[in-house]
Amino acid sequence: MDTLQHEGGELEWKESARWVKFEEKVEEGGERWSKPHVSTLTLHSLFELRTCLQTGSILLDLEGYSLPQIVDDIVDRQIADGLVAPDLREKISFVLLRKHRHQTKKPIHRSLADIGKSSNTASNPSQSRSMNDISDTPSTDQLKNKFMKKIPRDAEASNVLIGEVDFLDKPFVSFVRLAQATTLGGLTEVPVPTRFLFILLGPHGKTKSYNEIGRAIATLMVDELFSDVAYKARDRDDLIAGVDEFLDEVIVLPPGEWDPKIRIEPPKKVPSADMRKSVLNLNELGQMNGSAGGAAGGEDEELPAPHELGEELKFTGRFGGGLWLDIKRKIPWYCSDIYDGFHIQSISAVLFIYLGCITNAITFGGLLGDATDNYQGVMESFLGTALAGTVFCVFGGQPLIILSSTGPILIFEKLLYEFSKNNGIDYMELRLWIGLHSCLQCFLLVVTDASYIIKYMTRFTEEGFSSLISFIFISDAIKKMIGAWKYYPINRGFKPDYITAYKCECIAPDQASALGLNVSAPLSDDNMTLLFNLTDLDWSQLSKKECVKYGGALVGSSCKYVPDLALMSFILFFGTYSMTVSLKKFKFSRYFPTKLRSLVSDFSIIISILVFCGLDGLLELDTPKLHVPTEIKPTRSDRGWLVMPFGKNPWWWYVASFVPALLVTILIFMDQQISAVIVNRKENKLKKGCGYHLDLFWVGVLMAVCSFMGLPWYVAATVISIAHIDSLKMESESSAPGEQPQFLGVREQRLTGILVFVLTGLSIFLAPILQYIPMPVLYGVFLYMGVASLSGIQFWERIKLYLMPPKHQPDFSFLRHVPLRRVHLFTLVQIVCLAVLWILKSTFLAIIFPVMILGLMVVRKLLDLIFSQHDLAWLDDILPDKDKKKKEDEKKKKKDKKSVEPESDEEPNSSAPPPVKIAMEALEPVPVPVKPPTQNQTPE
Repeated sequence: MDTLQHEGGELEWKESARWVKFEEKVEEGGERWSKPHVSTLTLHSLFELRTCLQTGSILLDLEGYSLPQIVDDIVDRQIADGLVAPDLREKISFVLLRKHRHQTKKPIHRSLADIGKSSNTASNPSQSRSMNDISDTPSTDQLKNKFMKKIPRDAEASNVLIGEVDFLDKPFVSFVRLAQATTLGGLTEVPVPTRFLFILLGPHGKTKSYNEIGRAIATLMVDELFSDVAYKARDRDDLIAGVDEFLDEVIVLPPGEWDPKIRIEPPKKVPSADMRKSVLNLNELGQMNGSAGGAAGGEDEELPAPHELGEELKFTGRFGGGLWLDIKRKIPWYCSDIYDGFHIQSISAVLFIYLGCITNAITFGGLLGDATDNYQGVMESFLGTALAGTVFCVFGGQPLIILSSTGPILIFEKLLYEFSKNNGIDYMELRLWIGLHSCLQCFLLVVTDASYIIKYMTRFTEEGFSSLISFIFISDAIKKMIGAWKYYPINRGFKPDYITAYKCECIAPDQASALGLNVSAPLSDDNMTLLFNLTDLDWSQLSKKECVKYGGALVGSSCKYVPDLALMSFILFFGTYSMTVSLKKFKFSRYFPTKLRSLVSDFSIIISILVFCGLDGLLELDTPKLHVPTEIKPTRSDRGWLVMPFGKNPWWWYVASFVPALLVTILIFMDQQISAVIVNRKENKLKKGCGYHLDLFWVGVLMAVCSFMGLPWYVAATVISIAHIDSLKMESESSAPGEQPQFLGVREQRLTGILVFVLTGLSIFLAPILQYIPMPVLYGVFLYMGVASLSGIQFWERIKLYLMPPKHQPDFSFLRHVPLRRVHLFTLVQIVCLAVLWILKSTFLAIIFPVMILGLMVVRKLLDLIFSQHDLAWLDDILPDKDKKKKEDEKKKKKDKKSVEPESDEEPNSSAPPPVKIAMEALEPVPVPVKPPTQNQTPE
């Protein structure tokens, strides 16, 4: 918006405000723009604007390619309509063609030419005349303006010109829509083509009124609904109807309860145009700030979006129909799944997930080695992770899912090994047949479209499962660090003044006891040799490990603690977590340019790991480090890389293994599909579709392959998959000043997953580098992954409500529609279910963990008996069959109410008259050469 001002005795148009989405004003000092803020308009200015549009000239689809031509057409129309006297043509044209001075960045030190500008302008007639010359091409300052980065692509400008002149006795008003957007040189601050102009010139004495009218039309032009009307309007009446529609939504703030000087911060989220269209009738306007006292009608009540999982889970009724549809759905995207991964953000995602995967592989590999007597160990875990993960990311239906070993599988392996050992059964052969049966059972589930059952899995089950996995990650990370107190104990009674009293020596034991021999038994030659070697040792020079190895005794007050290591481990652990969280939030800070903040946020985990690895190396403390196998060979020397299916167990075990395989299949199915539902949820805005049946097919294939090779079984890892999604989220690069970056979706591709698992396989050759990474740093990454996966979970937000007084609780939508006690009851049910799952997974009953996940679905079904469908719609999702029933009940309720309404004669005039509106559907679009997005107006 430009206002007419006197500068050095001459007239010029000076930029005073601008709108991209929110209003920015030139501050009183004139040297800077204000912070973007919500435009606060006076109701009177909107009515005056309506009057201006009723009485002024309206030029729609004007053919104009230069500002002088457009000005001539405007003045001609005013004269033709009898609004302006013909003798004022030259004066009006002279004023409208004055030079435009924009609020561009100026140097700190003003030049001498700038200082003397005001005094020299009046005395220099050539400069005075040059102010009337408006170039048709953008100036150098316009092209270099950094503000252009904030303008959305294909945006068009709406220019508002407001001024006072002494030759008019009544306002000169004109609204112009050009047939084709045209760049009008220096009229705009940035080289954006102009589509609309609003001109208001009037007599002196009403500056504030004119400015408020200008602010009103500028605010309307950036409103999505009104700009749509402005583009499609056929005549004056359509524009006025658009203003009336805007007035229908206006909310008045009482002057005694609000300070107009306060600039309202832009909201984090604004309602979409489609949502606003749906609530434009007066009956629903009361829902804008929430209904008072719950008096809103049941049929008009705003409801959340229904529970939908898409066509991927549609029951086809054909043999392998769902699998075939998954393949057809994914093939067109396969090439883009590769080249979409070529982005700098992918580098951060690969390094982050890679470190998480190798830490997981080492942890589960070590636990598997202990549980199976090293039939499966760290080496098998590394190779299995690399093989299964790579195959799944290349051929799977949802390559964003990360495969990994899970706790329930570990428990099953432990119980299976103990059963085999106690009954004289070959463990690897029995495990092979269980894997083959489970593979066939997975194929059966795939060809029968059994994944259809997932549509009955609502947010109640998803949140319970994901919360449990998140808490497992958090607790395991903390348990690992608490273990540091055991291996590196701290001397709590240490007194620096008595440091001279602290010492630790290795004392030689009795020779026979050192060998663990029976004194009465005769000594063998080997024992005699070792006995003589022990007598030659200098026990005072042995290390702690050597002293313990040879049976020596550690004597001294400082033998029971290790200085510095426990404390340093906790510093690395919490430091990595805290720094990662801080750098992730750095994107939303006010320091440094936006691109730098985004880059730091994307690489936050890598930066944190490098910083604390450097700190550990600088202090040179012997903290526990990452140990990676250096040779490709089985952990157990008496087994090979291929398991033979016959020869070691009775033949009937090949058939009987079907029963334990059924339990494994349930475990695999539930883990895989719940994780897939969480990854594919609509909040992630995935566009390439998913493949529940195709995913389960490849998991089954990998079950058979890993069983033949004696490798661990793999299934979707919920927390690591969520972390993968978070590391690939995309936001809008150019956002209007004051507008929060819009979440665009996830960078869907296969490249990051493939690289992660290829690097996992190559980790054996990277062992010399990886051995410098402290384990506490990786545990800090585990802690971050667990905590980060809890964000955005409604269950977690509802737990925090227990600790908040009602007046301090956030304005969640479900709190507006569901009584607080019902919210707490629903949350309590989820907490109890989570506690039961936690207890089960901590005992030998963890093997029935997948069955308990099915139990969550049963509990959710029973909640229909306790909670109304209305409450469940807000706190959870309505089950598919209940959703249909609820719609039928609502239709019936509406019919009943309509039949009752004619019988009531009370307050016949209580209903408000229908507002004057312009229906969006009734407007026929005007043919325009280039149709830009409606939200991208940039009024000057």
